[in-house]
Amino acid sequence: MVASLVRKEFPMAVEKLSISIPDSALQFVERYRKTHSIKTRSEVIQEALALLRERELDTAYRDANVEFDADWDRVSSDGLADETW
Repeated sequence: MVASLVRKEFPMAVEKLSISIPDSALQFVERYRKTHSIKTRSEVIQEALALLRERELDTAYRDANVEFDADWDRVSSDGLADETW
């Protein structure tokens, strides 16, 4: 669904791509397409890629947050006790 919304709001140039996948993966794509009333296999693959992008972003944000938390811990422990606040 995420990819469907993105495509409608931000149409982009497309490139044709030929891929080879195991029969079991193709069956899954077809089953998913039919179950979710998706018009083409390409749309199923686009949705899968959108989820992979989202996962990458989640990881990047998580990693950045870890760095930020470490910096915050150093700054927040500048010698003032909690009672001072």
